[in-house]
Amino acid sequence: MIYQRALRDSFLKLDPRKMAANPVMFVVEAGSLLTTILWLRQPADRFVLQISLWLWFTVLFANFAEAIAEGRGKAQADALRKTRQDVAAHRRRPDGSYEQVPSSGLRKGDVVRVEAGQAIPADGEILEGAASVDESAITGESAPVIRESGGDRSAVTGGTTVLSDWLVIRVEADSGSGFLDRMIAMVEGANRQKTPNELALNILLAGFTILFLLVCGSLYPQALFEGGEGISIAVLVALLVCLIPTTIGGLLSAIGIAGMDRLVQRNVMAMSGRAVEAAGDCDVLLLDKTGTITHGNRQAVEFVSDGLTVAEVARLAALASLADETPEGKSILTLAWEKFQVRVEAPEDAEFVPFSAHTRMSGVNWEGQQVRKGATDSVSKYVAEFGHQVSDRLRGAVDDIARQGGTPLLLASNGQALGVIYLKDVVKVGIRERFTRLRNMGIKTIMVTGDNPVTAAAIAAEAGVDDFLAQATPEQKLELIRNYQSGGRLVAMTGDGTNDAPALAQADVAVAMNSGTQAAREAANLIDLDSNPTKLIEIVEIGKQLLITRGALSTFSIANDVAKYFAILPAAFAVSHPELAKLNFMALANPQSAILSAVIFNALIIVALIPLALKGVGYRAVGAATLLRDHLLIYGVGGLICPFIGIKLIDLCITAIGLA
Repeated sequence: MIYQRALRDSFLKLDPRKMAANPVMFVVEAGSLLTTILWLRQPADRFVLQISLWLWFTVLFANFAEAIAEGRGKAQADALRKTRQDVAAHRRRPDGSYEQVPSSGLRKGDVVRVEAGQAIPADGEILEGAASVDESAITGESAPVIRESGGDRSAVTGGTTVLSDWLVIRVEADSGSGFLDRMIAMVEGANRQKTPNELALNILLAGFTILFLLVCGSLYPQALFEGGEGISIAVLVALLVCLIPTTIGGLLSAIGIAGMDRLVQRNVMAMSGRAVEAAGDCDVLLLDKTGTITHGNRQAVEFVSDGLTVAEVARLAALASLADETPEGKSILTLAWEKFQVRVEAPEDAEFVPFSAHTRMSGVNWEGQQVRKGATDSVSKYVAEFGHQVSDRLRGAVDDIARQGGTPLLLASNGQALGVIYLKDVVKVGIRERFTRLRNMGIKTIMVTGDNPVTAAAIAAEAGVDDFLAQATPEQKLELIRNYQSGGRLVAMTGDGTNDAPALAQADVAVAMNSGTQAAREAANLIDLDSNPTKLIEIVEIGKQLLITRGALSTFSIANDVAKYFAILPAAFAVSHPELAKLNFMALANPQSAILSAVIFNALIIVALIPLALKGVGYRAVGAATLLRDHLLIYGVGGLICPFIGIKLIDLCITAIGLA
């Protein structure tokens, strides 16, 4: 299906108004049209006909490469478009009642209510309620996610479905301009603007084209002036097409589109092509601690005792955590079982004391025993009321845990402190290796957190980041980014909260989580549909791969043109300048065969390089000098050798079958 659509689009792209966007291929199309007119004037001239056909093939092959790259996005756009349906929406009236309207009639600022089983009609911010939402149509993930009012998980996307409970949503975008609509436009490539790097390369290619156009244009009158037989216009057009950088000119758009498509395949939407390029050049990376570097939920990792066995402390801690539904409470139960095989069940006559912001403690009263766990200062006051004090051993354990960046919880029974529970914000497995990879790429990593400096320093050391910003405010994040940018650095950042929006807007590469707030998504230029902050590492690699692919194929194209120059020029001018025949070291059969072979090779090499342009050159974390050396040795030398081999083989074939 993709190839059929690409084949059709290859012909539609022949429109000169579309071809004008690519100056190199526009010149090739003009040459194709000119040689076609020359053949129509002399239909018996098979040589001109063959030149004309292969020039048209060159244009079509370049269009096909671009259409193939766009086709992947269009296929995904079709799938996304199916999710964007005009569903019934329940819009709130001024009097508080609800009316049913089509989703296409919603406007920014409208308030709608969505019940379980209903599709969310438009992008919006949750005002009330909490619900389980199926976002598989957008992210491809089957597991539902929780969306609720307040916090950083309050944004919803039109086309997703509420599975349970209900939500009251304020619409944040007019119909037809929502997030899903922008996604469709981006993956289709309809609104894809050329990036600064791509524009600069286009200008360079246009300069080469104009230069060779002037050179080839002057050859015809020069040959006539010298009294020779002259060179046919068809030969000059063929010479021009072979000498201008048609290889990279034909593949340039495909490389850029394929780079964005690789992001789409990883569920990342690029709001601008510049962001993809900038990701390849960024050298400073800001990451949130919670949920990015760490799991975000503190977990119990150790019990410290004083006067009891550690196993007994674990049993009391588990008993006090039976009614604690927080991740921390559950981790205490897990640790007690894993280390000491302690498993407690809730006694029927137990009185559980829930955690409160006032007491900052929780626990259980059972059979005359009062067990409490909580913040160290709160439990210290609690035991003081019974006339006891926290022992020096436990105070020392509390201080040690705090210095390591952990959270200590004191454990008391009947008014006497008996142990400490060590809670730790656990660093994700493999994150240190990821930061090592980034460091090898030349990227400085900075952890941004609201934690105190002691905790931040401990987590930063364990994770292996280069630097950290503790107790970070939105203003401090913004100032940090500006300071690096003022020094000529390119800064990337991830974020999901409203307080991240100013910094995301300032960063050169801003990745917002799809689960984050509307403000964060609007400020970013990349949206991660999976809401996985560590994916920024993959984005950087894709950006670098895009730039490397463009550089590699540009090197190949220029080397290719140099080789074609030495292959075709002696044969092309053998009639007007017989002495040049001595330079025909490839022993090409005759001038017509040499020119036709070069034109055929020029067209076929574009087809041969389409898979590389779409897949991209593999990225390795090496320095610029090593990369330049590899490009010159592989793509430079390869670009010099391939034309000589290819043109000679084609010359033998067309001579054998009598085409020239």
